[in-house]
Amino acid sequence: MSEPLHPTAGYEHVTVVEAGPTAYLAGQCPLDAEENVVGVGDLDRQIEQVAANCLAALASVGATPEDAVRSVVYVVSTDSGEVGRTWHKLADHQELGPAFKAASTVVGVTALGYRDQRVEVDLTARLHV
Repeated sequence: MSEPLHPTAGYEHVTVVEAGPTAYLAGQCPLDAEENVVGVGDLDRQIEQVAANCLAALASVGATPEDAVRSVVYVVSTDSGEVGRTWHKLADHQELGPAFKAASTVVGVTALGYRDQRVEVDLTARLHV
């Protein structure tokens, strides 16, 4: 018999989904409609922009945060406390928060794709067709 898994901060260790249509969102960045990084130097502002972009991307395929089956959060930081706080801010987000209740991972990285970008979120969602 295997050892039980440790308790989580609200996410699931494993998410099982029946076969069906699935949406794989590209990593959502803190970009505005003109592709400018918002909130330079302000991680909280970048988290809000990423959340808004995730919500728009999910809506574009008829999905909601509750449809997310996996999330990955990338944070430019070597401070594990800051990395963890970033995940919690997203998981506690009033609208996007349910997306982080399924299987979820948070990773501290040295850089992301845009200059001054501090956070990026990658979501996978099941679609109801």
